[in-house]
Amino acid sequence: NVFARDLGLPHPTRRAPRCRHFGQCGGCHYQHMDYAAQLEAKARVVEQQLQRLGGLQNPPLEAIIPSPAAWNARNQIQFSLDKQGRLGFHAARAARVVAVEECHLPEPAIAEVWPRLELDPGLPIERITLRCTPAEEVMVIFHSPGMPEVELTVDLPASLVWLGPGGAAVLAGQGYLVHQVDEHAFQVSAGSFFQVNSAMIPTLLDTTLGMLEPQAGALYYDLYAGVGLFSRLLAHQGARVTAVEQSPWAAEDFTVNLDLYPSIELYQASVEQALPALAAEPAGVILDPPRQGLGRQVVQQLARLAPARLVYVSCDPATMARDARLLSEHGFSLQRVVPLDMFPQTYHVETVSLWLRGDGPGAEL
Repeated sequence: NVFARDLGLPHPTRRAPRCRHFGQCGGCHYQHMDYAAQLEAKARVVEQQLQRLGGLQNPPLEAIIPSPAAWNARNQIQFSLDKQGRLGFHAARAARVVAVEECHLPEPAIAEVWPRLELDPGLPIERITLRCTPAEEVMVIFHSPGMPEVELTVDLPASLVWLGPGGAAVLAGQGYLVHQVDEHAFQVSAGSFFQVNSAMIPTLLDTTLGMLEPQAGALYYDLYAGVGLFSRLLAHQGARVTAVEQSPWAAEDFTVNLDLYPSIELYQASVEQALPALAAEPAGVILDPPRQGLGRQVVQQLARLAPARLVYVSCDPATMARDARLLSEHGFSLQRVVPLDMFPQTYHVETVSLWLRGDGPGAEL
């Protein structure tokens, strides 16, 4: 197999893929490898990216944290549509959509709903997202460039939302789900982002806040704050928080989720727009950007603010490594990198890294 050969993996790590579509569908990449080999491959990718793109000779990489479940672990999955209106994923090496009859990535609540979706060809729908909560509440989101002028017959145990340029239209149920993370409840609307592996969220929070070491009364910046996952726990521990989030849907959810905490300040703007206007020097910063990462402008503003601690949550090792070079050039020292397998069976991997301001015992350039 090409993946096993390229990674230099021994033959015993290979296995028969569980899904009949593997190799044609581009939704999974590692089904042909046993789970231990998947983890090894992901850790190796993180290390190589930090060395090649980040210019870090000895990155302080720690052991990868596995997902509690290697299958059916995702609380969200997004389908494209083929010309016949069938749900599928883009082919591994082509622009066409491969219609699928099985998928072993989503949680059981989603797996019970998506095969029951029947769509007529030609509907103005670009893609479909299904989400669920730990309480097995399900939402189906239709992404469209137009208005929901369609006939709809509902026979699904799910909320249905039409998401278009004019906003969200609730077709059935309600326009948000409530995710329970330990004792904290988070409203997540159809247009908002939330971490896709529910079982790994507590580990992600513990890792991130453990690196940040928040102190009661101190000020922290939560950049790319989303619906307030990190801000909520910071405020719960008595910290003051300035959060920045560009998405209007996520900002509205953030306001609901942090309503009981008076020590929170939210800016609805892009991080590039907000940072130059922020003058207070934070004790620490949490960064959880989308796949494209931070970029030079954001790193320059972080250097101006000079936080003692910076914790970078990334879903893309390549852009994280590129930003690692920039952070190193601007006076930050990498202390720890912890990979987390939020996305089993795929080549995607989450990382949480700790950066300190100034010289330290971090990685060598």
